[in-house]
Amino acid sequence: MDVQQLLRPNIRRLQPYACARDEFQGEASVYLDANENPYNAPYNRYPDPLQVRVKERVAEVKGVPAANIFLGNGSDEPIDLLYRAFCEPRVDNVVAIEPTYGMYRVCADINDVEYRPVLLGEDFGLSADGLLAAADGHTKLAWLCSPNNPTGNSLDPAEVERVLRLFPGIVVLDEAYIDFASSCSFLPRLAEFPRLVVLHTFSKAWGSAAIRLGMAFASEEIVGVLNKIKYPYNVNLLTQRQALQMLEQPGRTQQWVDTLLAERARLLEGLATVPCILRVHPTDANFVLVRVADADTVYRHLTDRGIIVRNRSRVALCQGGLRITVGTPEEDDALLAALRAW
Repeated sequence: MDVQQLLRPNIRRLQPYACARDEFQGEASVYLDANENPYNAPYNRYPDPLQVRVKERVAEVKGVPAANIFLGNGSDEPIDLLYRAFCEPRVDNVVAIEPTYGMYRVCADINDVEYRPVLLGEDFGLSADGLLAAADGHTKLAWLCSPNNPTGNSLDPAEVERVLRLFPGIVVLDEAYIDFASSCSFLPRLAEFPRLVVLHTFSKAWGSAAIRLGMAFASEEIVGVLNKIKYPYNVNLLTQRQALQMLEQPGRTQQWVDTLLAERARLLEGLATVPCILRVHPTDANFVLVRVADADTVYRHLTDRGIIVRNRSRVALCQGGLRITVGTPEEDDALLAALRAW
C-alpha cells in the first residue's frame, strides 16, 4: 500500500486549518494579520508554525533534508498523530514489540485502536516473523523501539529490515537512545523505505527533556500528513530558541554522550558486584535493567534513601526488574552504596 491508501478517509479529505503565519512567511514591518497584542515583544507574536529555522539546523546536524523532518511537542506528539492519521478507531489495529515504551499502548487506548503486543524472544530479541504474524489487513502501524525501553538492548538490524520490507503499513522505529548505542541508526536509509518513520528526541543525549521537543523523520508525504493534522503552533517560541542554541553546539552533546558511556561502563561493573542483584542486562542506552529477588522491597529501600529508580517488575518479561538511569559519578556511587547496604 502507498501512504494515501493507508490514511483514514476523513484525513485524506481533510482541509487543514490555515493560520496567519501559513499565509505569509518572511519578514514584514507591520503585522496586523493574527489578532496579536502589539506589545510585549517577542512573546506577543505566534511562533513559526513549521519551525523552519530549527528544521534547517536539525537537517544539517542529522544529515536529513528539512522536508523530511517533523517537530513535535516531545516524541509523544508524532506518536499520537500517527494513530490519528492512519488508524480508524474500532476498525484498525497496530502491532508492537513487548515490553517497550508505554505511550504506544496509551495512545492506542486514547484513540480507541486495538493494540497487539508481541513478546520479544530470548535476550529480548525481535522476531520479525512473529511480529508480522500478528498483523492482518487492518494493521496500519508497527511499533519498534531500538535501543528498546525498558530492556536497553538494540534490536537486530536484519530483523528490523525484514519488518520494513514485508510489513505493508507504516513502520515506526523509535531511536530515542540511539546516541548511546554502538549500532547504526536507520536514519541514513530513510529514502530506501518510504513507509518508515524514525523518532529522535532532544530529551536524552541532548540533555533537554524540559523543552519537550521530539523529531520525526519520514518521507515528505508522511511529514505533510503530520503537518496537516497537527495543532497550528505546536512548538512554542521558547522551545525553538533553546533548540537552536543546543544545535549550535553539537560537540558539547557528544562530550556528554562520551562521559555517560564511560560512566555507564563503570556503573555496570559496580552493579555486577552487588549481592542483591541477580542479573545485569546488557544495554545500549543511558540506562540499565537489573534483576533482583524482590524488586518492590529494594525499590522502597532506595526511595527511603532519596534514590529514585524505575520499578519495572510488573512489565512483561521484566519480573524482578529495576531500570536504572546512568547518573553522575556521585549519584551512581550513592546508588551503589545504598544497594550494598540492603
